[in-house]
Amino acid sequence: MDQSEVSRMLRDAGTNALLAWLLVAGAAAVAVGNVAVGERLWALFALGVATVGAFPALARRSLRAMPPWEVLGLAALPLVVRSVGDGTVSDVTTYIAVAALALLVAVELDVFTAVEMSYSFAVFFVVVTTMAAAGIWAVVRWVADIYLGTGFVVDERALMLEFVASTVAGVGAGVVFELYFRRFARGRERLEADL
Repeated sequence: MDQSEVSRMLRDAGTNALLAWLLVAGAAAVAVGNVAVGERLWALFALGVATVGAFPALARRSLRAMPPWEVLGLAALPLVVRSVGDGTVSDVTTYIAVAALALLVAVELDVFTAVEMSYSFAVFFVVVTTMAAAGIWAVVRWVADIYLGTGFVVDERALMLEFVASTVAGVGAGVVFELYFRRFARGRERLEADL
């Protein structure tokens, strides 16, 4: 197999669906693994990634209606890295995971709905969605600490640094959305013909 055949195979909607379902299953497995080790919040986050990844297929009632596997890989990879990494790696992957989830939502809106975003709005949307997800994640952790005793203790400065890091990760995800997904991978054209 030469490089063009591999590239063509990876851009095929059927191959995309298979790889995407494997990544959804991987995110679900990370959720189960996190439950087993007592990381209930990260289990919830991993389950959220799996649910968002599978949502188009469930909504359209078609196993082939899946977001691009590359985007699901970006969302699932930080979950795995965070599960096996140390504290510093875990912190960095937290921001990447939140941005990747926002990127996944933006891609699903772009591919599976009539929504069309300009370059600047697409980047803005991913950044704002990342910031919103980081804020919601902070509130979820705080509520979980109150009711489940998860140990979410953070000062205001650390929380603000977390929001800044999430915003930077969101800008990176927005640029990835525009440069890679729209221009290089052409996700909409790749999936629309089959769906």
